[in-house]
Amino acid sequence: MKIELHELSIREISENYVDNAEEGVVGYNGLLNIRPKYQREFVYDETKRNAVIDTIRKGFPLNVMYWVKNDDGTYEVLDGQQRTISFCQYVKNNFSVSIDGFPKSFENLTSDEKKKILDYKVMVYFCEGTDTEKLAWFRIINIAGEKLTEQELRNATYTGTWLTHAKSIFSKSNCAGYLLSKDYVGGSPIRQELLEKALLWISKGEIETYMSVHQNDPNANELWTYFRNVIEWVQLTFPKYRKEMKGVNWGGLYDTYKDTMYNTDDLEKEITRLMIDDDVSNKKGIYPYVLTREEKYLNIRAFTDNQKREAYERQQGICSACKKHFELNEMEADHITPWHSGGKTNADNCQMLCKECNRRKSGK
Repeated sequence: MKIELHELSIREISENYVDNAEEGVVGYNGLLNIRPKYQREFVYDETKRNAVIDTIRKGFPLNVMYWVKNDDGTYEVLDGQQRTISFCQYVKNNFSVSIDGFPKSFENLTSDEKKKILDYKVMVYFCEGTDTEKLAWFRIINIAGEKLTEQELRNATYTGTWLTHAKSIFSKSNCAGYLLSKDYVGGSPIRQELLEKALLWISKGEIETYMSVHQNDPNANELWTYFRNVIEWVQLTFPKYRKEMKGVNWGGLYDTYKDTMYNTDDLEKEITRLMIDDDVSNKKGIYPYVLTREEKYLNIRAFTDNQKREAYERQQGICSACKKHFELNEMEADHITPWHSGGKTNADNCQMLCKECNRRKSGK
């Protein structure tokens, strides 16, 4: 990785600054891509944005910035996008800041005040290297300011036609992916969390491998088709919507159970019963449970310490299975009638087993 430090003025960086919103932002007389494909949207709030201008007006140093130098002589902002947009927008009179108690845009400043801002020097590292080197460096410098998500970091490496199309589906306000799945999938499209979820599902957790393989594909149709199939399968399998359906790992369930035929009425009856079962602590886990039958998803309510002590005294410390005596701390509570057979988590259904017997029973 080749890294060189340069000193550039705001006058130079803001020359011919153009902000086309989600379509792109450029500066440095057209040579600087301020919002590359892998960068997130501008997220500085007014306080942070104004603090950048205040820092410049007072002549205090801004944190160093990093640009990637491309083969064609252009540059991309690797770190410092939001500071750059802040001072470029101010110079272009896009907002005002409070100065001596009065709101002032750039055009309201005196000639000397304008010159001081335009002549302000920004320290910029120019970086050249392979995609792998840039991603590694990007992770290293992402230590301050607005933290990047893991998917934003991945996007730094795998730019291309595939990513551009994928972001148009999953990474914009009210994008198609969000409108389809907002009731079932959490996360912000702008912060790349929806794209990350779609990739996590289709890649079985191997996101970077999937992005690497498809980086130069002409479109992301495979990803979009898969994602639509997952959501549509959920809607058909569970026609009655509940808020607990949001955030379930639907991709993994779809991959395993998409070819199984279910009676949706029977599923709904079981879900309704489980929703009102006090022993079920994790209502969100009901959906994977009715497909997998694995009780771990439900977080069945545990016996209280008082219930354990009552059962222990009733049994006089004797394990119900092996009939040997143990101290209380050497035993564990167990359902006499298993929960899945209708047993409840109450004192009458509590028995104490030694740890070995309880684990042997749980393993059956």
